[in-house]
Amino acid sequence: MKLRSAAGAALGLALLLSPVRALEPVSMGLALAGTAAIAGSLFLCSLAGVFVTALQKDFQKRLFGQHLVQKVVVKAVTSFLNNANPKKPLTLSLHGWTGTGKNYVSRIIAENIYKAGLNSKYVHLFVSTLHFPHKSKIEQYMEDLQSWIRGNVSDCAQSMFIFDEVDKMPPGLIDSIKPFLDYYEKLDGVSYQEAIFIFLSNAGAEKITEVALDCWRSGKKREDISLKELNDVVSHSVFNNKNSGFWHSRLIDRNLIDFFVPFLPLEYKHVKMCVRVEMETRGYPVDEDIVSRVADEITYFPEEEKLYSRKGCKTIPNADFD
Repeated sequence: MKLRSAAGAALGLALLLSPVRALEPVSMGLALAGTAAIAGSLFLCSLAGVFVTALQKDFQKRLFGQHLVQKVVVKAVTSFLNNANPKKPLTLSLHGWTGTGKNYVSRIIAENIYKAGLNSKYVHLFVSTLHFPHKSKIEQYMEDLQSWIRGNVSDCAQSMFIFDEVDKMPPGLIDSIKPFLDYYEKLDGVSYQEAIFIFLSNAGAEKITEVALDCWRSGKKREDISLKELNDVVSHSVFNNKNSGFWHSRLIDRNLIDFFVPFLPLEYKHVKMCVRVEMETRGYPVDEDIVSRVADEITYFPEEEKLYSRKGCKTIPNADFD
């Protein structure tokens, strides 16, 4: 990973003088909507508007079976962006099985804030198995990660950092960014209070499934599951998991993660919803026979109930609709 060279003050001045860059992170509509609120912002790249309706619509159209995610993420992100003086960066930790929507949600958030979405130069994606594959190099990873975050937040106060596969990250590495997530006004002249950090992990998925399955077996609706039921379960599970990047992490111990967001396992009906959307996206007419066929080809668990998709909707984009 190579740090982008830039002096904060010089780059800030360059951004102020560049009308094109000023509108890059967000759409023109959002920029106009949020002009009054961000008039005093030091970095023009931190433009953000009140987009709660757009974000809600995106979740309703593209995310299925995740009532807790919609409720928590929409409120957390919009409240943070509409806060003229946040005391710390927004930190979200998304937990659940593969294919339940974690990457999808991070993409939706990025697309609603930055004009180029995940392709924006202000959005930085780290994949543990790609960027941090060797435990023996953890000291180098720590130094590189700190330098990368410091340099990019100097460029843009409202940068976004997404860490995928945190459960596969070398234990201890994530703690190297603890100072950036804390309640410091500035560190070495740089403020991190407007940045956004999103962690994606499969850790805690077993506990989430246990709660969902108990709910189903007791005859309750999955929508009856509350965030309170899962919050402590997830945080304790990942904190005590020796195979998790959050094992005994100071980020959890010091309460620096604002929200643990649980993704429930997807049922057959949710898989069918994913198939319908994928068919429409590819230009196919929605044929319910094909929808059922594709959903039936998915493997479900537990063995007896066959209630939840083992891979969520992850394989749907590769499904054959012919």
